[in-house]
Amino acid sequence: MALIKSVRGCTPRFGKDCYLADNATVIGDVVMGDQCSVWFNAVVRGDVHRIRIGNRVNIQDGAVIHATFETAPTTIGHNVSIAHNAIVHGCTLEDNVLVGMNAVVMDNAVVGKNSIIAVGAVVLENTVIEPGSVYAGIPARKIKEVNEELTSHLLERISANYIRYAGWYKTKE
Repeated sequence: MALIKSVRGCTPRFGKDCYLADNATVIGDVVMGDQCSVWFNAVVRGDVHRIRIGNRVNIQDGAVIHATFETAPTTIGHNVSIAHNAIVHGCTLEDNVLVGMNAVVMDNAVVGKNSIIAVGAVVLENTVIEPGSVYAGIPARKIKEVNEELTSHLLERISANYIRYAGWYKTKE
């Protein structure tokens, strides 16, 4: 059973049809929308500031969502995929965003809608990612624009797949 913990008078709140893996951790001032999933060893730690998560968000294995004390909350839009071992810290991810495996998005960065942060990229503090962009590298720089094929075949597919995968774990055999 997932670790769901209150801290500083705040208890996580979850929308409808969410899935939390057995060893996922969700702490403090966290509000999560509908059809979200938090996977194995992922941590959503709203102890130092608020974390707001939209609908159809998947936080994959080993990912960490955190914030900075009193200065940088974390806001995640709808239909967002945060891949394995990514770190999302005190920033804003708008709708239809993919944060790739081992990528890092730092304080006060804003990732515009329909964007992709590539595997291993590091988005530095205060960076603004324009909507519909692919950013890669350390520090992350724009390498191309997201086309319709990437939007429908990658961003939407991953989000839909994680709703399906969560259903496998919720089904009693």
